[in-house]
Amino acid sequence: MKLSVLTENMAGGEFLAEHGLSYYIEHDTNILFDTGHSDVFIKNASKLGIDLEKADYSIVLSHGHWDHGNGLIHLKKRTLITHPYSFIRRYRVKDHSYLGLNQSWQELNQRFKLITTKQSYQISPKIFYLGEIPRVIDFELQHENYIDGKNNPDKVPDDSGLAILLNNGIAVISGCAHSGICNIIERAKAVTGINDVELVMGGFHLKTLNEQSIKTIEYFKYNRISRAIPSHCTELPVLAEFHKQFNTQMLKSGMQLSID
Repeated sequence: MKLSVLTENMAGGEFLAEHGLSYYIEHDTNILFDTGHSDVFIKNASKLGIDLEKADYSIVLSHGHWDHGNGLIHLKKRTLITHPYSFIRRYRVKDHSYLGLNQSWQELNQRFKLITTKQSYQISPKIFYLGEIPRVIDFELQHENYIDGKNNPDKVPDDSGLAILLNNGIAVISGCAHSGICNIIERAKAVTGINDVELVMGGFHLKTLNEQSIKTIEYFKYNRISRAIPSHCTELPVLAEFHKQFNTQMLKSGMQLSID
């Protein structure tokens, strides 16, 4: 598997950065996982020799937040796979600022072949969209400070990820892990029937080195996850501890990873 980092919070070399996430995954099929919030992912892809206008790929949207899906406005005529709740109106509690997508279901349905499902969805023989994530791990019961358009609590039920079959296990790819990164891993195991996790990569949504972060690291160790690459919405204290425990690398835009 080859994974190209098209958008990340930190710039690498001559590549652009923004608060967002976008990966281009080449395996038994090609997947654009999230798009960031601007055309940065397109510009960085071009520098890497990836022509997103001509390439053959499907799009997976991890969840309906602006920094993961607003870049969709620059694309069309692709298969787009996501959870049906990705299109709800959503706001921050503290200031009622909007953090949902800049396009509605109706607009995206006209631009893409839209597949919405709460269930897992097999994209190819080796790549699975995980669908809605059961929240079964007690220390990951997060309290999001978000509300929907009707002022109801928004626990981001659309938050999902990918499971990818490798030679000796699976890779788990997360957008933001609002549902909990350990919950996502457990879902990936259940969907694929494989318990050996070779790689976990993406946003872990851990902000401080609190009980949840410490127990997450313990979970990674217990499950013998050989490679962890937290990024995007994972803050510095947690990144530092993951580096200390797993010798993790800092993910930057423009990086390309080869994963067996």
